[in-house]
Amino acid sequence: MLIDTHCHLDFERFDEDRDAVVQRAIAAGVRQIIVPALDLGNCRTVLALTEKYAGVFAAVGVHPNSSAGWQDSWIGVLRDLAQHPKVVAIGEIGLDYYWDKSPKEVQQRALGLQLELAAELNLPVIIHNRESDADVVQMLAEAPLVGRENPGVLHSFAAGWDTAVSALNLGYYLGFTGPVTFKKADELREIARKVPDDRILVETDAPFLTPHPYRGKRNEPAYVAFVAERLAEVRGVSTAVFAQQTTANAQRLFFSNQ
Repeated sequence: MLIDTHCHLDFERFDEDRDAVVQRAIAAGVRQIIVPALDLGNCRTVLALTEKYAGVFAAVGVHPNSSAGWQDSWIGVLRDLAQHPKVVAIGEIGLDYYWDKSPKEVQQRALGLQLELAAELNLPVIIHNRESDADVVQMLAEAPLVGRENPGVLHSFAAGWDTAVSALNLGYYLGFTGPVTFKKADELREIARKVPDDRILVETDAPFLTPHPYRGKRNEPAYVAFVAERLAEVRGVSTAVFAQQTTANAQRLFFSNQ
């Protein structure tokens, strides 16, 4: 059994066959899917999916690329949305200096306040980090989540080993996606190999980052099995053992309060 800890199941690319996508995930052994929101409107769409599908859970938050119009009053809206019984995290939040869709100081304000909200609500965070390693690590190190046993995950991890160590030392999990299966991803696989057994997660980030052998096509939660199989091979364990480890990790991080 597997848990896809990050899938944008609400995206329009699933509109034509969402029911079938969920059924294929179940058939592939995916017992739960976590769908992170990107903005306030998207939060409500995600929550509606959790009410339709038993195995779908939500994170609510404002993505850095959606933060250009940030208002501090949004925290109150997120606080209310987070009361939904199937909300398991605050996310997808973080910093993204690659797309530059929002000023850095605005992104940092949004991230800081959402980290405070997560601490207030005793929820883990799902962190987006793109070309912002140093600032993400610094903000996580200064956040009120410091010292919590399971503060969150750096999702779709693609940074270097130094960033991995910094995150792990703060108690964070690292989530890995389709690129870990790519032919030239030896450095990423080496990082994944060294992550402690109790701090690694698998995810798809569907519809993006499709793993081999379906690279180039739409990703979907059933394909998290390919990520798990490749990582199990890299780490020298059976797929069954690795699936058990990552499922236990996801349950500990996201579902211990359910």
